[in-house]
Amino acid sequence: QVQLVESGGGVVQAGGSLRVSCAAFGFTFSTSTMGWFRQAPGKERDFVAAISWDGSRSYYEDSVKGRFTISRDNAKNTVYLQMNSLKPEDTAVYYCAADTRRFSLRVGARDYDAWGQGTQVTVSS
Repeated sequence: QVQLVESGGGVVQAGGSLRVSCAAFGFTFSTSTMGWFRQAPGKERDFVAAISWDGSRSYYEDSVKGRFTISRDNAKNTVYLQMNSLKPEDTAVYYCAADTRRFSLRVGARDYDAWGQGTQVTVSS
């Protein structure tokens, strides 16, 4: 059974840092592209970052470039999102997603075929 379990969300002050993690079960994590998305109240689910199966390539949404870093540990079947210099507008539910069908990095939510339940990140001003 395919399962993605996020952890590490919480409340942080603006300018602070937080790392969210996503543990994967039930599929071949080491050959899957992984992504992070986020959804603020009343808004659509937006792409944040993606990383290739071997960690050699990554891609970021413009507003998080230079502040967020996506990484993965294939030995632990886990993907991470390190978030620095957080801003109130980063407040959202953060979702982990897996694309088990392609090696290319995708930014569309419909390109991912497995999703976690989400973890709340709140940045206070």
